[in-house]
Amino acid sequence: MHAPSTYDLAICGAGPVGMALAALLAQRGAASAGIVLVDAKSLEQARHDPRTIALSHGSRLILEEAGAWPVEATPIHQIHVSRRGRFGRSLMERSEHGVEALGYVARYGAVVSVLADVCERAGIASLRPARVTDTREDADGVDVTVERDGAGQTLRARLLVQAEGGLFGQQKERAVSRDYGQSAIIAHVRTSHPVPHRAYERFTDEGPLALLPEDDGYALVWCVPPARAAQLLALDEAAFLARLGAAFGERLGRFTHVSPRLAYPLGLNAEAPGTARTIAIGNAAQTLHPVAGQGLNLGLRDAAVLARVLAADSSPAALARYASQRAADRGATVRITDTMARIFTGNAPAQTLLGLSLGLLDIVRPARHVLAGMMMYGRR
Repeated sequence: MHAPSTYDLAICGAGPVGMALAALLAQRGAASAGIVLVDAKSLEQARHDPRTIALSHGSRLILEEAGAWPVEATPIHQIHVSRRGRFGRSLMERSEHGVEALGYVARYGAVVSVLADVCERAGIASLRPARVTDTREDADGVDVTVERDGAGQTLRARLLVQAEGGLFGQQKERAVSRDYGQSAIIAHVRTSHPVPHRAYERFTDEGPLALLPEDDGYALVWCVPPARAAQLLALDEAAFLARLGAAFGERLGRFTHVSPRLAYPLGLNAEAPGTARTIAIGNAAQTLHPVAGQGLNLGLRDAAVLARVLAADSSPAALARYASQRAADRGATVRITDTMARIFTGNAPAQTLLGLSLGLLDIVRPARHVLAGMMMYGRR
């Protein structure tokens, strides 16, 4: 066992949210030598992670503040929201909101790479790959036991931030938990008639189907019941593309290519408990349904507020102030995504109401502005 190392702040989870917190603290004048990032993946693994993430305009502003922009990403100029086979659609345009883009589509690895470089230049310590095996809190701090290269090491921190959430179904149940009975199929697809910089959120009888502009095609997030997901994963490429075309429609022509497909379970798991010296942010605090792509963006807002609070006061009392300041945005985002997710698997009247709501959004400009503002910035 190595001798303990002492830090002001230990951040468990060096994904985009954890590293954004560290970078933002450094930008606000916190002592970089007092911050340590711990993650189970090596930096090389993280840099080459091909997963797609959606960044809102508000998240771009947070990354800019952290010194982690530009990131290699595809800008979203329009978001087309519609209901398959029923009345109702809405189109959000960047020009309506005075922004360069409503959001951006990037590779997880690209975002991590930029943030990792910022943290390294700032002199922030990083232990990876390192697995947290235990945490013990006392009146003066938290002992964090990690396993690295087959050996144990204990870190001592005044405060601990948990920023590693994992997938729904692999987490401990939190205060607010719901299994949606859905899985998300993710892949990269190409079409015969793509529309540059336009994202699609398509509501189907089985769940939402999102296409996000990325590279030469689209990042696909297709939410369906687990049994249906298993059937779709088992299909060959031609058969899968045919099923996808039947579900989405012909707005983009034919689907011509799909990458290897993966699926993961969907659920709500929110309000992770905190203590006097520990707090959870991002996916470790709230795992959401991917509808409207709010999970990572909510986590980055967590990081921005916590950095602002801790830069002014790094005592345990600051964690309580942080929780109070985040309650409104977190609560509203959880409620909205949960309500939408349940409607997608609801009865015919609920689906009809959804279609009527979309139709009204396209007619009533203030309502569309409220929704777009929520998606870009959260509740302010």
